[in-house]
Amino acid sequence: MSQSPTVSSTFSGKVAFVTGASSGIGRTTALRFAREGASVSVVDVDGAGAERTAQEIIDEGGRALPLRCDVASEQQVADAVEATVREFGGLDAAFNNAGIEQPVSPLDQVSSGDFERLVSINLTGVYLCMKHQVIRMLERGGTIVNTSSGAGVKGIAGQSAYCATKFGVIGMTKAAALDYAAQGVRINAVCPGIIETPMMDRFTGGTTEGRDRVIAQEPIGRMGSPDEIADTVLWLSSPASSFVVGHAVVVDGGQTI
Repeated sequence: MSQSPTVSSTFSGKVAFVTGASSGIGRTTALRFAREGASVSVVDVDGAGAERTAQEIIDEGGRALPLRCDVASEQQVADAVEATVREFGGLDAAFNNAGIEQPVSPLDQVSSGDFERLVSINLTGVYLCMKHQVIRMLERGGTIVNTSSGAGVKGIAGQSAYCATKFGVIGMTKAAALDYAAQGVRINAVCPGIIETPMMDRFTGGTTEGRDRVIAQEPIGRMGSPDEIADTVLWLSSPASSFVVGHAVVVDGGQTI
């Protein structure tokens, strides 16, 4: 079997749990955890996508467990966390990244059903994941990183429901960080800007005009890459950030300055 292109052993012997790991930021971060030595639970509502990411890790010589999980279901989340502990012996790092976008529309045109779906995945899903991850991490310590957004630190027209969920992630992250910091569980959030992902393709309509419109919001003049977010997540999950607690780290090319 070929060896993983490991760039360091920062997470050697550690166990990571990544949601939304079938594509985009989640997939890239799961691969990065594995390449730095972690065993990785690859978690996604898209079971086939989770299998593909996990197989890529295995093909590189890493250890991965694909898990189909709807983060809006407490039972499925609890089962996924317990499956991780059974397979790998514990849990050290979690990246709660699963989320969905909102089509551009003013608040009065957002149906209650669409609002509730955004909340159930983007906010309740993070709560459920943290709840069950913390229970296990209290046994030996650990780190949690939650995905918020640039839309979690500033209002964006046509994104009232999405902003509500992402602002909520930051508030919950900060409060939970205080709950567990003294017990060895360190919790932070990452706030990506406009990142080159399948979600962004859907948001822009996949057109040149749509891409140009969102890139025009970036002072740096380009979209970010999933690797740039993965860099931040791995840093927040590593001993290098051991004094960073309850922060929402914005990685957005200057968009929200």
